[in-house]
Amino acid sequence: MICFDNLSKRYPGGLDALKNINLNLEAGELAFLTGHSGAGKSTLLKMLLLLERPTSGTLLINGKNLNRLSNRQIPGYRRQLGIVFQNHQLLMDRTVYDNVALPLQVAGHRTKEIGRRVRAALDAVGLLGKERNRPDTLSGGEQQRVGIARAVVHKPRILLADEPTGNLDPGLSTEIMALFQRFQDVGVTILIATHEVELVQRMNCRIIHLHQGIITRDGEGASVAKFPS
Repeated sequence: MICFDNLSKRYPGGLDALKNINLNLEAGELAFLTGHSGAGKSTLLKMLLLLERPTSGTLLINGKNLNRLSNRQIPGYRRQLGIVFQNHQLLMDRTVYDNVALPLQVAGHRTKEIGRRVRAALDAVGLLGKERNRPDTLSGGEQQRVGIARAVVHKPRILLADEPTGNLDPGLSTEIMALFQRFQDVGVTILIATHEVELVQRMNCRIIHLHQGIITRDGEGASVAKFPS
């Protein structure tokens, strides 16, 4: 599904953000990227989003070489991705419904189809009754759920999350992780960058640890326990 083949990224000035990354994620797998600030987690996600291009090496999605995609082809490629941010990036002057509907509106879906998909996504994250609320009336955990609903409303094959629980307390973080596991259960491939090592070690999921742009650990967490839905 996702293959990093000897991939490296060097920024101007000689900073090596990623060094010879070899990494494979299977379809339907949930994995965590851990490491200190500046370890290369966000850079690796940017490679998948094609916000950055590698200095050397190859990135493949389902056998397709992303290095060969032109700038004009990038929007089409990104339609198979869902993205969850730490700070939600919601439009506070619009309703929850409008925020979640935005990707479908941009893609040109019909109004009836948008309504069906938005309500299904909000139902999946437990917010169906708050579609007419504005995000600034919701709690931090609810706002993150809106962000997740927006990320999955177009049924992406790959879900990327950059520090999705960074602003949440431990209880809410547990709830958000349980949501990610539910989407994994229906076949979505999920890669989550996080610094919350203790949290992810409690899950029976793959942990990929980066240190100064190098993978120093790649294996499952310490426990097989799953978070309650």
